[in-house]
Amino acid sequence: MEKKYDKIRSDFRQKPFGKKDADPDPIKQFNIWMDIAINSGIKEPTAMALSTISKNMQPSTRMVLLKEIKNEGFIFYTNYDSKKGHHISENHYGSLLFYWPDLEKQIRIEGRLEKTSKEISEEYYLTRSAKRRIGAWASPQSKEIPSRKFLEDKQAEFQDKFAGDTPMRPDNWGGYILTPYIIEFWQGRPNRLHDRIEYYLDDNEWKIRRLAP
Repeated sequence: MEKKYDKIRSDFRQKPFGKKDADPDPIKQFNIWMDIAINSGIKEPTAMALSTISKNMQPSTRMVLLKEIKNEGFIFYTNYDSKKGHHISENHYGSLLFYWPDLEKQIRIEGRLEKTSKEISEEYYLTRSAKRRIGAWASPQSKEIPSRKFLEDKQAEFQDKFAGDTPMRPDNWGGYILTPYIIEFWQGRPNRLHDRIEYYLDDNEWKIRRLAP
């Protein structure tokens, strides 16, 4: 069945965002916008679309949660045996996208993905609730399973196995960090004349330029 959506439109009314408004450090500018998103009360402000590419150049995108930002990059956690994990092992380049429609803001990030250190992964893993730690053991992420009951049975199996103990981090679960070389801040503006301010690395130094919408 065919259906058109070309009549769905909205305009944007937020304040402008230009080069003079941008902090020279894109990580500081990211934190400014993230604080705005968190303080606005929108749901899941740290949710981001992660895009990876297989060795056969097939892209795949899914939502993950940002858990930490360092000067070196953006950290999230997952199962290393998942589809995204296999993609990253085959092709270390990926992108992140934050979109907050209520704020008419978007941040697009391109960079290189690598595993974090074991110490970083273990430190975060121990902050998770017991049930979520066990979930990391129980779920064969991205693999076909026969039913939801299979997953619930696996959860119960590991709950019994670790009864009374603190489940340690499985070897196939941990963090990735995306080290950026491009970070673009998009601010919605009237008549589709949006503000796009891009930071890009040039000889290990961040430069700023305005892009046409």
